[in-house]
Amino acid sequence: MTRAHCLFCNGTNLDKIIDLGIQPLADTFITLDMVDERDARYPLQCTQCRDCKGVQTTYVVSPGERYCAADYSYTSSNSRLSREYWDAYAAEAMELYDISEGDLVIEIGSNDGYLLEQFKNAGARVLGIDPSMYVNDLANKRGVRTITALFDDTVAEYVLSTYGRPKLVIANNVFNHSNEPKEFMDGISHLIDENSTFVCESPYWLNCIKSGRFDQIYHEHVFYFTAKTMEFLSSYCGLVISQIGETYYHGGSLRCTMRACGKVIPKVQEMIAEEERFGLYELKTYRNFMRHLYEQKDDFREQVRAIKEAGGSILAVGAAAKGNTLLTFYELDRSIIDLVTDASPHKQGKMTPLTRIPITADSAFAEYDEPYAIILSWNISDVLKEILHKINPKIKFLDLPE
Repeated sequence: MTRAHCLFCNGTNLDKIIDLGIQPLADTFITLDMVDERDARYPLQCTQCRDCKGVQTTYVVSPGERYCAADYSYTSSNSRLSREYWDAYAAEAMELYDISEGDLVIEIGSNDGYLLEQFKNAGARVLGIDPSMYVNDLANKRGVRTITALFDDTVAEYVLSTYGRPKLVIANNVFNHSNEPKEFMDGISHLIDENSTFVCESPYWLNCIKSGRFDQIYHEHVFYFTAKTMEFLSSYCGLVISQIGETYYHGGSLRCTMRACGKVIPKVQEMIAEEERFGLYELKTYRNFMRHLYEQKDDFREQVRAIKEAGGSILAVGAAAKGNTLLTFYELDRSIIDLVTDASPHKQGKMTPLTRIPITADSAFAEYDEPYAIILSWNISDVLKEILHKINPKIKFLDLPE
């Protein structure tokens, strides 16, 4: 189903700005018993609302299909870099938001519970909310109490009546997955009071467009964080932005803190002005962006074609959702890419959606003489290169276009 109305202001003046063709669900990896099934695939396009400037995907895919039709394979604790990031996040939040022993911390989209475990170890009460039963089992095995649900106002009311008022609510790389962001914010506004804080974080759209990193666009990312959109959503539900800024995670994310009272900080308007200066709300910016993407695609495919014709082997590194967007858009399937390697046991033994490339451990590089490597998880490329060179010092890295 194609979205006819803006998710934020309900307007109908939607301009198509991004078109990455027909794409599978990027976070759905294929198990052996699914090999003969046809992958779900939909147009991967984004529109921008002329009225509120919100950016959103065009095609509506239900949360059930995204998170429950197959085991959700992404885990928060997958890499050392991720664990270090969430360790620092928890320590900073405990101090910044004055989390004391016994205070309730709720994470929406809690995944395998790694972040909440850090709050629990510091003495807080914790509760996770996630629609995926698979990752919830992982969280509960950590001792992190988790309920299986898609967060909305009804879930918020249940949590309040059952567990009480939270001191802190966090939603990292999950708010932008919501098909109904205003309903999501209704739930947040009911959960928090003048003594509570809501913090959300997701990839920053300005950084994606500036860098040309189109691979952070996929069906699971329903809408895209900008300072303007976060201002709109906070105002909608009567909250105020008390902090906003960029973090380095996922190649550049926008972290936004909201409270039930107080004054909106000047930095919100400063960031909106920066977005406007760049041209983030102008159609010509996206025409240039898409033209550049197709030029990069042609150049990169020519590069890998020459390697394959010379008898070379090419492996991709990092079975990430963004990697699937890139592989599909660049038309790099099993005939070109031998394997995708990944450190996560939750992805090894599966295949990439649509392109059907087997996923195995990084140790597979040891079996090749002088393999070429494409690092799909480019946000941690330095770490991965160091690991891979220890496995096979003859690896030749193919840099993705920028």
